[in-house]
Formats: sequence, structure tokens, C-alpha cells
Amino acid sequence: MSSTSDCRTPLCSHSISTRLSGKLALFTMLVLGVLFAFTWGMVKMILVERSALDLQARCELIGDVISRAASGGEAAMLARLLADAPMRARTRLEVWRADGSLLFADAGLAALEGSEHKKVHTFEVATPQLEGGKVQARYTVDYSHDAAMGRRWAWILVAVTLAAGALVGGGSWWFVRRGLNPLRELAAQTRAISPRSLDRRLALADPAEELLPWIEQFNALMERLERAYAQLEAFNADVAHELRTPLATLIGETEVALARERSNEVLRDTLVSNLEEMQRLSVMVNDMLFLAQADRGAVARRGEPVSLAALARQVVEFHEAALEESGLTLQIDGDATVPVDEALFKRALSNLLGNATRFAEHGSTVVVRISAELAATPEQVQVVVQNRGHSIAPAHLPRLFDRFFRGDDSRCCPEEQHHGLGLAIVAAIARMHSGSTLAESHSGLTRVGFTLAAR
Repeated sequence: MSSTSDCRTPLCSHSISTRLSGKLALFTMLVLGVLFAFTWGMVKMILVERSALDLQARCELIGDVISRAASGGEAAMLARLLADAPMRARTRLEVWRADGSLLFADAGLAALEGSEHKKVHTFEVATPQLEGGKVQARYTVDYSHDAAMGRRWAWILVAVTLAAGALVGGGSWWFVRRGLNPLRELAAQTRAISPRSLDRRLALADPAEELLPWIEQFNALMERLERAYAQLEAFNADVAHELRTPLATLIGETEVALARERSNEVLRDTLVSNLEEMQRLSVMVNDMLFLAQADRGAVARRGEPVSLAALARQVVEFHEAALEESGLTLQIDGDATVPVDEALFKRALSNLLGNATRFAEHGSTVVVRISAELAATPEQVQVVVQNRGHSIAPAHLPRLFDRFFRGDDSRCCPEEQHHGLGLAIVAAIARMHSGSTLAESHSGLTRVGFTLAAR
């Protein structure tokens, strides 16, 4: 298995607090290490420079002492150098005559030979009183003590860096764990949500600004889920209710037919009645399958641009008999050339015309209005069917396109049976064309329609 494969098990998870505190600890140690290294380099450079100046000053002082002591002769100079020897701890002074013979040397030279931190300075001292007029001196200083102190300070700085990293890591882990408490609280609230408690929402007493968008988006998602779950439950109840009546009719008529001997004519009538109920069931099932496909994101298959008015005239021809029977006239206003799924467009318009025919006043005019100017955006075309009759109650308008919704049956045709999916199919077809639905009803004038994306 590739090491770059996606991690999908809890074993592959990591702790944000541990990872973040570790990175902060490493960053702290890196920053402090760089600062301390730079500081120590500067201090070392200053110490080296100071040591060089100190060595030069010592040599000048020794030269002045030798020059003054030489005025009393070689013996007086040797006595003075011997007297000053205890003050030259961890150092070594050597003096040669002008002819190169050794005049004076401090004890402990062997101790300085093995030192890695010694510095040597050679210089001449004018001694007019002595033979040759000058002496050659070499002064050796051991800085091992300063080097050892520097090493100790280096280890102290390393320890401080590590301790600071550990403290920052531990403190960061504690603060991050404390800062993530709202997330744990949100997780607990999320675990408490179940299908029986979809009305619960996430909330924090003191929400962090960074968490607010997540809380708002999750709550909005729960709102949509609650509505969808409620619609699903209502849909299941409506389906059961709608299927119960035709099934009860089929069962009842079949039981009656089987209760005793029947003539062929009676059995034929029973079969015809059952066939009508089964055809009604078939239409309902096909409509529900179509709506299920639309809910899963089905998109209309658009063809070449076509005149919507021409399609509307084809639909009107199918409804001519119903219009004449209701004493209605039909008028088509406007046109638009749009690429649409012709079959779906005609189905949606047919459903709208069927509704308008049932509810329009006898002798009135049903108007099919097609317009791009009336749409909400320039990229859309609006198709509206308008009829005059009883107004739809304002409380019913928002639910007009819901599945199995029926308004007041007293408005028209209480004897007719309709399963309440016609306008839901109109809404689905509008969505499949990237459009939406609209419904208005006031002063006896009802306008129901949909919009389509022009391309």
C-alpha cells in the first residue's frame, strides 16, 4: 500500500494540541538557539578583542617595569622580575639579552605548553644601561579559565533553550487543549442529535469568531435536513394515503366479483373499473419516479433553440376539447426562442393548462404569457398561465408546488380525482432547466408559472 494513500481509520488521526505544541516548541528552540548563538558569537568576539587589548596592556606594563628596573643594572632588573613573578599567575615571562642568551624565565612553562588557549606576545624593551641596549621579551598568557567559563555559559544557554522549548511546548499544549474545549462541546452536541431530535442546533455560550461560520453552516444544514426529513415523512404518509384508496377499490371490487357467480358482462365491467384504477396507480408511480430522478439532480437535455409559443400551441391543441367543454378561450402572448427539453416543457405547460382549465370561470380567457422581460434576470424566460376565477388562499400559495398538496376542493370540480403531483412536476421541470416557480392570486386573477434559463 502506498504511504501517500488516504488515511481513513482512527489510527491515522493525530492530536492538534500535540502537533501544534510540538511545532511551537521546536520553533521556540530554533529562535532562541539562533539568538543565543548570535549573542554568544558576539560575546566571544568581544572577549577575544578584550583579551588582545589586555595582553598588549600587560606587555606594555612589563616593558615599563623592565625599562625602569634596568636602570639599576641587570641584578636589580632580575630582582624586580622575581618579586613580580607571583602576580603573573597562569602566565609566563621570558627575557633574553641582546646576544640571545636567556636572562630570565618564569617557572611553570611546562603547564602552559599543553594549553590550547594560550596567547604569546613578543616585544623588545630598550635598556640603554645594559649591554646591547635592549632586551627581547616573550609573554605567554593562558586563557583556559576564560574558555572553561565560556563553555559553561554555552551549556547553560543550551539548557535554557531546551527548557524554554519544553515550557513553551507544555504551555502551548495546555492552552491549545483549553482552546479546543468549544470543539469538544460542539462534538458532544452533534452526537446528541438523532432522527428524533433534528430540531437541535449547535450553540456555544462564548463562541469563538473562527467557529461562528462553521456553527452557522452546520445549523443551516440541519435546517435543510429537518425540512427534508419532514417532507420525506409527509411524502411517505401521502403516498400511503394516495395508494390506499385505489388499492381498497381494487380489493373491494375483486372481492365482490368473487363473492358469487357473475355474468361475463359484470366481470368485464369489474375488470374495466380495475384497469382504470391500475392505470391511475401507474400514472402516480411514474410521476413519483420522475420526481425522484429530479431530486437526484437530473438535468434537462436541451435541444436546438425552439419557439416556446410554437410548443405552447401544440399543448393547446391537446387541451382544446377540455377548453371548449368549460367554455374557455385561450390566448398566447409573447414568444422566446430557447433551447429546452421539448417533452418536459410541454408536460409542465400541460399541467399548468390543466389546472387553469379546471379552476377558470366559465366563459373567461386563459392566457399563456411567454416573456423574457418579466423574468428576474436577463438570462431567464418566464412562462405563466393566467386564469380568472376564485382566488387561492394566501396560506396555500407557498405550498402550491408541494407534492400531494390540494387546496380548497370547493373551488372547482370536487368530483374529479387528482393525486396532487402536477404542480410538483412543474417545479421539478423548472429546476431541471435551472429555473424556479412562481404563483400569484388576488382579486380573482391567478397567475401560476415557471422560469427557464435562456441558455
